[in-house]
Amino acid sequence: MQRRFPVGAEVVPGEGVHFRVWAPRCRSVEVLAEEQMEAYPLAPEPGGYFSGLVSGASEGLRYRFRLDGGEAFPDPASRFQPEGPHGPSEVVDPARFRWSDAAWRGPELEGLVISEVHIGTFTREGTWEAAQRQLSELAAVGINAVEVMPVADFPGRFNWGYDGVGLFAPAAVYGGPDDFRRFVDTAHSHGIAVILDVVYNHLGPDGNYFDRYSEQYFTDRYENEWGRAINFDGPGSGPVRELVSSNAAMWASEYHLDGLRLDATQQIFDASPVNILQELTERMRQAASGRRVLLTAENERQRAILVRPREEGGFGLDAVWNDDFHHSAHVAATGHCEAYYSDFRGTPQELISAVKYGFLYQGQRSLWQLKGRGTPARDVRPASFVAFIDNHDHIANANGRRLHELTSPGRFRALTALLLLGPWTPLLFQGQEFASSSTFHFFADHRDELRALVCEGRYQFLAQFPSIATPQMRACYADPADPATFQSAKLDFTERATHAAIYRLHRDLIRLRRGEPAFRAQRSNGIDGAVLGNEALALRYFEPGDGERLLLINLGPDLRLDAPAEPLLAPPEERVWTVQWSSEDPAYGGSGGTVDPRGEWTIPAHAAIVMRPEPGNEPWRI
Repeated sequence: MQRRFPVGAEVVPGEGVHFRVWAPRCRSVEVLAEEQMEAYPLAPEPGGYFSGLVSGASEGLRYRFRLDGGEAFPDPASRFQPEGPHGPSEVVDPARFRWSDAAWRGPELEGLVISEVHIGTFTREGTWEAAQRQLSELAAVGINAVEVMPVADFPGRFNWGYDGVGLFAPAAVYGGPDDFRRFVDTAHSHGIAVILDVVYNHLGPDGNYFDRYSEQYFTDRYENEWGRAINFDGPGSGPVRELVSSNAAMWASEYHLDGLRLDATQQIFDASPVNILQELTERMRQAASGRRVLLTAENERQRAILVRPREEGGFGLDAVWNDDFHHSAHVAATGHCEAYYSDFRGTPQELISAVKYGFLYQGQRSLWQLKGRGTPARDVRPASFVAFIDNHDHIANANGRRLHELTSPGRFRALTALLLLGPWTPLLFQGQEFASSSTFHFFADHRDELRALVCEGRYQFLAQFPSIATPQMRACYADPADPATFQSAKLDFTERATHAAIYRLHRDLIRLRRGEPAFRAQRSNGIDGAVLGNEALALRYFEPGDGERLLLINLGPDLRLDAPAEPLLAPPEERVWTVQWSSEDPAYGGSGGTVDPRGEWTIPAHAAIVMRPEPGNEPWRI
């Protein structure tokens, strides 16, 4: 029979439902229909597969696979788990959904401004339907891509999503599969791409029934930080690779997703001639049927090979997260350089180098890790680096506090300007654009036997930060399983009005990014930088004619430029610099400080200033 995917339940119009599952450790497999309590035997195939058509079955049928006449378990490729990962699977027919996005061709990497969101906390309701109602407001502020934290089915009432066990099944707590599809369809109508965070490096400990079908889903050949490593290169790995690459393809074909963010790829182990990341990337692009899709990796080792083209020996992904920029910016904003921040000083030169070269560690020895970190990446296009000053991990590792709570308002505005005017692809964490007051701790609703282990594991992880590892601070840690921890992460959209100044700042910066060729170009070879002081820098964006721009960033006290022997500060010939934009504009909550190009220049404290050239013959005087 012709199937769309190698495993799972697929509706055959007019005939029934065809089931196929890989279960090489079993002698027999039956489909156990929950409503009728009838069992339908599947026929064995070579390679450990079992398959068969159940005549008369249709969408909505709830079922499990009964193995060797004994216990019955959910489908490893279930499209929906209405009662959670321990309950029955449900047959879903994606062909019934009526899409309205035929004209949507997918996003270009250049020009994206991403918002990372967690569906359970993005709105008070915590559903796809409620999130869908916020899409027009995201578009209005200039966000044109939403990166959704993992939604693979998980146990309990709430979870970050990184302990998912139902790779093909969006978590029922957010709504049904068609609710997800409507969210994507509506996003596309607003010009917003939808990227999904997926976890292919491990599966969660609760509700994970994969090994009941085959021990070969996992391997002991590699050590994984979060559990058993997935078997991508050992005996029996072929069907495992097929499952994961089919999952990537499903998100493109059945949900019209515009890309994936691949979590912690350094924990995806594969010594095969063709890496699983290459394979799933190709499968997703094929499944998109001509639409553009973007594949982004998180990779703690900072391997540039991930984003190099296949023809140059790379993996062919589109982008990679740049933690180095975040770490340097965090130190610059807060002064704290402990734990994984200890390799950074937050200096102007670090920030300039991040603008020009992406990763700051490209093979040098890390004192924190006591080994070399990163690989050369100077040939990687700037847009391929996803930059951020907040994200889910780093907020949680700051005991739930966002960067605007850890630094001065001026520094936060200045670093926001650097983030949104830099040549990389900027990412904002949900609510960052209006300085949300919601905390974002780690949360996971596990059963009693896991709850204590998860809580203690979280304490042990945070112990790397001496400032929050004290007994007094431990008493302030949020319990991951406490519903109040989850509730405290929910956004309050009335803060768009009460925090209108910072919301306006983000909107105006995104417009400036899109409206000015110098910022829109995203060319590292069109930008140069200079250190102006201990906490101040200048970035010169070169563009033909009057398109050049000068971005001044001062994270320290007022800086008087008495003798600027720096050619990047010189205006173009027969031009004078004028102030185009200032983060200290009172409209953004600033003090009104700016630079007067007609007299002695003083760059105000904790500020970002954009200068543009205008016709004039006066020499630039400091």
